[in-house]
Formats: sequence, C-alpha cells, structure tokens
Amino acid sequence: MERVRQGMEWLFARIVDPFDRFLRRTTAGGIVLMGTTLLALLIGWFAGGAAVEAFWLQKLGLRLGNHGEFALSLGHWVNDGLMALFFLLVGLELKREILVGELSSLRDAALPIAGAIGGMVVPALLFVAINGGTPFARGWGIPMATDIAFAVGILVLLAWRIPRNLIVFLTALAIADDLGAVLVIAIFYTSSLDTAGLLAAAALCGVLGLLNLGGVRHPLPYVLTGAALWVAVHASGVHATVAGILLAAAVPTRGEPAPLEAWEHGLTPWVTFIVVPIFALANASIDLSQVEWGAALSSPLTLGIIAGLVIGKFGGISLTSWIAVRAGLARLPAEVHWRHVLGAAWLGGIGFTMSLFVAQLAFTDASVVAQAKLGILLASAISAVAGLVWLFVAAKR
Repeated sequence: MERVRQGMEWLFARIVDPFDRFLRRTTAGGIVLMGTTLLALLIGWFAGGAAVEAFWLQKLGLRLGNHGEFALSLGHWVNDGLMALFFLLVGLELKREILVGELSSLRDAALPIAGAIGGMVVPALLFVAINGGTPFARGWGIPMATDIAFAVGILVLLAWRIPRNLIVFLTALAIADDLGAVLVIAIFYTSSLDTAGLLAAAALCGVLGLLNLGGVRHPLPYVLTGAALWVAVHASGVHATVAGILLAAAVPTRGEPAPLEAWEHGLTPWVTFIVVPIFALANASIDLSQVEWGAALSSPLTLGIIAGLVIGKFGGISLTSWIAVRAGLARLPAEVHWRHVLGAAWLGGIGFTMSLFVAQLAFTDASVVAQAKLGILLASAISAVAGLVWLFVAAKR
C-alpha cells in the first residue's frame, strides 16, 4: 500500500507541478504584458504613431551571395517569426492537456471545449451582424480569441476566493480557444497558396514524424527541421506561425526527461517574458492623442469588436457550457458553481494577444488597424473589470 501511495503522489506531482509552474509564470507574464502594453501606449503617445510605424517597417534580412535576399520588416519578424515560438508553446500546452490534463478525459474535456466553441462562434456572429456588408467584415476573427496570460493572470489574483478547478477550466478553455484561432488563421486568413511551399512543408512534417517514430529524443534535429518547416510554411502562403503548432505535434512525449515537458519548461519563460511583450510593443501602440474618439467609438468595426468580446464571449461561453451540462455531455468541475463559470466567461472576453494578431492579418490600412486595436483594448479592459468584480462578489456568497 505504501508503494501505491508513493506512486500516486509521484503521478500527482508530475501532473500538478508543471501546472503550478505554468500558473505562476502566467500570472507574472500577465503583469509584464500589462506593463508592456502601457509602455507601448506611452511610446505611441509621445513618439507619434507615424514614427512607431516607421520603426517597425524597417527591413532586416539575409543576403545569400547571388542567390537573392530574404528580408522582412521588423514587424513581420515579430509577428511571423517570434510568434511562431508562441504558437509552438501553445501547441505543447495543448498536447500536455490532451495527454494528462483537463482535456485527457472526454467528459472533463467536453465543458472547456464546448465553452471554447461557443466563445468563438457567438462573437464572430455578433461581429458579422454589425459589420456584414461593410469593408470591415473581414475582421470577424478578431473577437474570437481569449488571451490566456491576461485572463488566467487576473483569475489567479482571486485564487484565495475561488475554486482551483475554475482556474484549470479557464486555462483549458483558453488553450482550446487558441487552437481554434490557429485553424481560423490557417484556413480563412490565407490569401494565396504556393504548391511547392505546401509540398515542402508536408515533406518536412513527414520528416518530423519519422524522427518521432524513430525514437529520436535530442532536440537539435527537431529544431533544424522546424526552422526549415517555418521557411516552407512562410513560402506556402499559410501564415508562418502555423509551423509552431506542426512542430509541437511532433515533439516526443516519452523519454527521461520527457522532451515535451522539457521543451515546455524551457520555452515558457522566453515566450512569457520576451516574445509576448515584444509582440505587445510592436502591435499595441496607438497614438491616443490623435484618436477621434467620437468617430472611433461609433465605428462599426470598434463596436463589433467590443460587442463580440464583451457580450459575445460571455454569452457564448455561458450558453454552450450550460447546454453541454444539461445535455449530459459534460459536468461542472468539483466545487465549481455556475456563478464561477459566468465569471470565467466574462474574463474570456480579454482578447488582447490573439485578437491583435488577427487584426494585423485582417487589415492593412493603418487607420483601420488603429480602430481595431482601440476596440480590442477597450473590450479587454471592460471584460477584465467585469470578470474581476463578478467573481469577487460571487465568492462572498
């Protein structure tokens, strides 16, 4: 019996400890991200939007003798290159959740998956209802995403007043939500496809699969093949960040130490404290002194994003979660009540990172992107305050 008990403690530690580390870093990352966002707004205010845009449009690349040049703007290196590491980490977290986390059991996974689906579909429909037939209709994917760092970071602030399983639920929901956002980006925000690039990407995915099946555990072959995969996906016309998800799918889960756990443990601080803050600096800057608030707040684009993230996320996550439980497809986590789920649904409206990312893909006009950014920032702030107040009051009951 003692051996059984020790074995259960070891298994519990293997599952829970990485999640605890993840929560600590996510909370700290949310604080850093908030500070970086404020810094980006201050830079935009004092330096001016044109100066900030000119900086991120500077080219950086490599010239390979007489074989041509591979150059991208600094903004593209951030959004296409560094963010591939963000998507790699998302893929690793998703894989862990499926194997040993909240998504490993079909009954337990049903609730966050149902909530994620509702939290993507309803906001998109609300946005289209407001912007259908306008030049802004292409932005329907903007209010579909939940920012895991901000949302979970705010939820952890109330950890002493709410059930721990609520944090697990929102984390699983946000990860499933991120996967949905990746699929939307890959399918609907790809303007043209290059057959040679697609074939090269498929071949490299095959190589990654063979490395996994062949028992290769050293990270170097995966890193080199993953870098080549990024180039191939970039050339194919599909957004290059999708390469991060494809690479994560091939990372081995067995071995000592488990490569999946080692990769996630090693990548998390870099993505949390460097990649995402740099992304915020590159994308969250708005010259607030130049904003025509009347026009911006009456714009269907801004209103559609606010309605989608604030109302659509809350309604979509709450409704589909309730339907899944009532239909017997899912169950509420232990000690979690509906008042807790509703509070988490409010926090689901914090779209920030992924919403800004999709906005950059949906629009090229700087003034339109600025309107989208304003809508995202306002909606995320409203959702954060609403969720924080709701859960604070609900926890008193």
